[in-house]
Amino acid sequence: MEAIIEGAKSLWNTTGIVGFMQNGGWGNALMILVGFVLLYLAIKKGFEPLLLIPIGMGCILSNIPFAYIASVDPTSGDAGFIKILYDAGIESGLFPVLIFMGVGAMTDFGPLIANPKTLLLGAAAQLGIFTALIGALLLSFLPGINFTLPVAASIGIIGGADGPTAIYVTSRLAPDYLGSIAVAAYSYMALVPIIQPPIMKLLTTENERKIKMQQLRPVSKLEKIIFPIMVITVCAVLLPSACPLIGALMFGNLAKECGVIGRLSDTMQNALMNTVTIFLGLSVGSKMAADKFLNLETLGILLLGMVAFGVGTAGGVLLGKLMNKLDPKHPTNPLIGSAGVSAVPMAARVSSKVGQEADPQNFLLMHAMGPNVSGVIGSAVAAGVLISVVPTMMAAL
Repeated sequence: MEAIIEGAKSLWNTTGIVGFMQNGGWGNALMILVGFVLLYLAIKKGFEPLLLIPIGMGCILSNIPFAYIASVDPTSGDAGFIKILYDAGIESGLFPVLIFMGVGAMTDFGPLIANPKTLLLGAAAQLGIFTALIGALLLSFLPGINFTLPVAASIGIIGGADGPTAIYVTSRLAPDYLGSIAVAAYSYMALVPIIQPPIMKLLTTENERKIKMQQLRPVSKLEKIIFPIMVITVCAVLLPSACPLIGALMFGNLAKECGVIGRLSDTMQNALMNTVTIFLGLSVGSKMAADKFLNLETLGILLLGMVAFGVGTAGGVLLGKLMNKLDPKHPTNPLIGSAGVSAVPMAARVSSKVGQEADPQNFLLMHAMGPNVSGVIGSAVAAGVLISVVPTMMAAL
């Protein structure tokens, strides 16, 4: 009888009820509720469901007491399956690179090739990255917040509205902040249709939003094949630290455009992309553990992410206005500049939608795809610069 009682006590002490009642258990319960909110936003509201559902489930599973799904079981020493995925794909930087490969295989760089000046719009939209970086360093003067330069750089990359890039940079520079930074990056990507239009309308006039752009010239197959090779070559010469992301992006695009390895291109676009998205989402969600997520710094990251995203949108729009003034013979609708924040292809669709609200016959989607895809390249280049420069600066301090 005594053995049965001791067994029952042992079983009771391993239940989630006891875990939630222990010191800090309320935090786990709160983060599980956050995971449910993410699932609601993804399923009911349609906010980036391919990513928010795995992230939400990763958040829930990692906060279940005594499950050790995203950590190591202290009794047996065995790692949970999400812990294994995280170590293999996030800590190593593999998953973001594979995502870029899939993105490259799904991307048409034709609009950028046809109108190269839109590359400048993608570059201008990266202004949010460095604004948020400086903002993070300034917030460090507040009590309870201590953002070092590597953390500030990781927060800044949210402004590129490119989740895989944010994960890649953070895993290299500030892995302890991966959960909050990744959630902020993907949340703002999902909220593109809500965040961007007010900024775009505030910075443009009705007449500017009605500007119709000249039809893009046809881009030959040869140009599309040469483009990824040229980009890789330039990147290898000028910024090798950006080659993992840029190289994967251009390899995927070359597989798509060359026309002789359709099976590989199809695998990158579908099977590989979907598989890695599942693993990446679960791994990112697992970093939303209560002990690392519930603090003042997380609120600061969410605030700075919003600032970065807003400044990036404004930077692209304002440069679009300037380009239109400097070259009136080849009009540029400033709205397409907002697509430079990346978030392919949602940001381009938002640019087109706002333009059609002003003039239903104004079709900007293909024009907006130029800065949209250049934003992907721009965020990867910014990531390479930060990964190269920040450790050197830290060593010199």
